[in-house]
Amino acid sequence: MKHILILFLLLGSLAFGQTPTVNSSKEFTYNEFLGYVKKYHPLVKTANLEINKAQANLMMARGGFDPKIEVDFKEKQFKDKEYYSILNSSFKIPTWYGIEIKAGFDNNDGIYLNPENTVPNQGLTSLGITVPLGQGLFINQRMADVRKAKIQLKLSQAERKLQAIAVLYDASIAYFNWKKTYNEVKLYETYSNNAQIRFKGIKQLIKAGDKRAIDSIESGISVKNRLLNLEDSKLKLNKAKLELSNFLWLENSIPLELADSLIPETAVDASIQETLKTNDLVNTDFTLDNHPKINALQNKIEILTVEKKLKANMLLPKIDVGYSYIAEPSYIDNYQFENYKIGLNFYFPLFLRKERGSLKLAQYKIQESEFSLNLERVQLSNKISAQKTEIQSLEKQNKIIKTLAEDYAIMLKSEERLFTFGESSLFLINSRENSLISAQLASIALENRYFNSNAELFKIMANPD
Repeated sequence: MKHILILFLLLGSLAFGQTPTVNSSKEFTYNEFLGYVKKYHPLVKTANLEINKAQANLMMARGGFDPKIEVDFKEKQFKDKEYYSILNSSFKIPTWYGIEIKAGFDNNDGIYLNPENTVPNQGLTSLGITVPLGQGLFINQRMADVRKAKIQLKLSQAERKLQAIAVLYDASIAYFNWKKTYNEVKLYETYSNNAQIRFKGIKQLIKAGDKRAIDSIESGISVKNRLLNLEDSKLKLNKAKLELSNFLWLENSIPLELADSLIPETAVDASIQETLKTNDLVNTDFTLDNHPKINALQNKIEILTVEKKLKANMLLPKIDVGYSYIAEPSYIDNYQFENYKIGLNFYFPLFLRKERGSLKLAQYKIQESEFSLNLERVQLSNKISAQKTEIQSLEKQNKIIKTLAEDYAIMLKSEERLFTFGESSLFLINSRENSLISAQLASIALENRYFNSNAELFKIMANPD
């Protein structure tokens, strides 16, 4: 009968401290998973659209400098009389520095035509230029829109990275949670099987009269606790798989569901830093010059600076001077510069309170953004330092907890040997086993914290490419 006892304890001990491998299953590696997310996830694609929208906005801003054709035609007939027929057409070319070149053709007729609209029978051509001497010469709304649109394109590139990194971070956390719950299920499956083997062995010993009947109750309680823990861990695993499936997509926004045959990568800890490109950062310094958050704030300051220049330009008087050479179409080659139209438009508010107030607001917005930029630099630097320290600490803790679990496994095996000699009890074996399970669960939790910490560092770095 002693041989039976030693046999079932040996069978149970073979699995202590180990996670069984599943040869029939296929590993779904972390790097492969991130590849799917980067390529197909809808939110990552949405982040890429930010650049397309910025390019469309730049095209729209450049439209302010498109040449324009304008035609204005009016005619009035009443009681067989032509009161007037007025045709004003022009071709305008806006230029960068607020100067506008204009070519026109006017042809007007009628018995009640306003005398100032009277032109020769063949019409009247004109070629002129309008120059702003105050507001709008070195910067105007069209120029400001183009400059801001170009900066917005760089800003969108930074924001695309920030949006993509947020999706990749959430996806990473879901993957690590899947791995954690999977390991817990495998752990509880092992100890549930051990508890059932032990329970059968105890019943055999009770039948042979070597053990008390009460031991079967205690062993049965252990079986039920293990089954309860196993069922709860399976529930968590199913939820984790569904959460992970939220990040699995194919082309044309086709969602995927994680197959039951797929299992998480076993050696994620060996490749996670290389996958997330944080391996060099843990041991070296990291420059913030190309960080998307810093670049985004810098670009916002540049946009506000353009706004400030436009507001400052509004303090100047508005002086627009225009000159147009006019001639009949048949005499267009005979330049008679005494035929011309000239115009002057002057506008200047006396107190400039509106303009000065707008300029001050623009300056305050720049100062506010500069404060945010300086604060963000310090916060990012501190976050990176804190995360590096946490990763290094978790690496040490993982080593300690693994050796602790090995020690608990040795204690459990020693207790089992004592039990075979009748010098221990099932209660002590269960107690040792509970301590081992707790240590192995703590090891799984610490491993998960280590993965999450690397993902957090990846998120702080904000480099999804």
